[in-house]
Amino acid sequence: MIAADSTFRLDANVVDYLIVVAYFAVVLGIGLLARRQVSSSIDFFLSGRSLPAWVTGLAFVAANLGAVEIMGMSANGAQYGMATAHYFWVGAVPAMLFLGVVMMPFYYGSGVRSVPEFMRKRFGTGAHLVNAVSFAIAQLLIAGINLFLLATIVNRLLGWPLWVSLVVAAIIVLSYTALGGLSAAIYNEVLQFFVIVAALVPLTTIALHKVGGWDGLRERIQPGPEQLSSWPGTDLTGIDNPFWSVVGIVFGLGFVLSFGYWTTNFVEVQRAMAADSISAARRTPIIGAFPKMFIPFVVIIPGMIAAIIVPELAALKGGDAVEGVTYNDAILLLMRDLLPNGMLGIAIAGLLASFMAGMAANISAFNTVFSYDLWQQYVVKDREDDYYTLVGRLATVAATVIAIGTAFIASNYSNLMDYLQTLFGFFNAPLFATFILGMFWKRMTPTAGWTGLVSGTLAAVAVAVLSQDALGGLSLGVLPFSGQGASFAAAGAAFVVDIAVSVAVTTVTVPKPEKQLVGLVYSLTPKESLTDPDQSTMPWYQSPTKLAGIALVIVVIFNVIF
Repeated sequence: MIAADSTFRLDANVVDYLIVVAYFAVVLGIGLLARRQVSSSIDFFLSGRSLPAWVTGLAFVAANLGAVEIMGMSANGAQYGMATAHYFWVGAVPAMLFLGVVMMPFYYGSGVRSVPEFMRKRFGTGAHLVNAVSFAIAQLLIAGINLFLLATIVNRLLGWPLWVSLVVAAIIVLSYTALGGLSAAIYNEVLQFFVIVAALVPLTTIALHKVGGWDGLRERIQPGPEQLSSWPGTDLTGIDNPFWSVVGIVFGLGFVLSFGYWTTNFVEVQRAMAADSISAARRTPIIGAFPKMFIPFVVIIPGMIAAIIVPELAALKGGDAVEGVTYNDAILLLMRDLLPNGMLGIAIAGLLASFMAGMAANISAFNTVFSYDLWQQYVVKDREDDYYTLVGRLATVAATVIAIGTAFIASNYSNLMDYLQTLFGFFNAPLFATFILGMFWKRMTPTAGWTGLVSGTLAAVAVAVLSQDALGGLSLGVLPFSGQGASFAAAGAAFVVDIAVSVAVTTVTVPKPEKQLVGLVYSLTPKESLTDPDQSTMPWYQSPTKLAGIALVIVVIFNVIF
């Protein structure tokens, strides 16, 4: 795409542009203010571990409320219907609760600065290097997704060539991330959360009214009302057998992909690590789980409605080829058709906010892992603290430039969820297997750590290559999996192979001494070190386990109703 197609051109006026400009001014202002608080590398990379739980909790969910949530999930809603809610109610909330209740005490209590550093303490440099390198590559690829969609909005709003839009969008994100580090990213993510909600709630309300409410949606949705039910989700998985479709959702998405992403992905865990206490760190993902479970109502439902009332998408879903139109365009086309000026400006700012939040989260996590886990550990050791802060800023610039290149990779996918879930299968699923086995099995050895990671990743790549269209032209089509079903299968293979190889290698290699595993393995860690000393005197709304219990009940109810 060179210039904006008139099909997508949003009829914005001066009021809309002023709203967007004002938003950007606030974003850059936050970056400048956060710059004043950066006096050490811990300030730059982890906000000095000084933020309250409500800030880190909102940042936790906003960091994930990027291109995937807005464009990807609305695209899934338009194509597959309510089954897309599995990415939230099965594929996110349970793992977020597990992270807060079980795993954050180990991350925060061990004093590590990143997830790969935890891997180094538990397994040594082999697993650490594999994890750090694979994580860094993944963040560059995922940042490209967010940047591509951010540039697409600028392209279609202003009519600029896509490459110009990419550069401008990248400079905006780079400016505040390089200035203020994680604090700038987190405070902007909190702002972006409210801007996104202010954009999506009115759009959803107007769309529901336009289609005739829930009853109208039920009557008009194609191919039929079964798209209003999330189970068994055969269209989403590409698995015709309802039983195996449910198995794929529960095991592939709900267990391997979900727990692999939410419990070991440093993009998310970094927000909790910035909290001011172990209790606040534990509550961070749990607080984030509450808005997370309601996001489907303002992302998936608008996508479903767009496939009914937007002519181009209705034709596409009916099987007709529509030049230049994909399901990824659902939210944009809905905005084009429904929103008046003024409200359109808020919606545009909301979309820009979501993509900036996602990209900034990827970049801030990348610069931490690159600086601490790769540069400081393996390239230049024992330098002064200011040196590593400078390395982090330079890594931020480099990552942003590389993301411009990976954005063009993302542009080749008509449904970005297929691409993203494939990446998660490669990088997150084997990491979760190694992590969970090492945390609960003290016998697991350092050699098993890195060999399991490598084997699991290769297994996921093999399944993707053998599936149908999982890797575009690189897929051979031997296995009967396609789309997101292929990513579920790849993740499952990665998990099983990783566990099998890790167990086999452990039986013939030497484990670490138990005294070196205190604080890293569940059975060897004193329980009192996993909670705040005054935890018992805190009110119920500050208790991680009570909050997690409430959230779990609500999400079970949603799964039953839908």
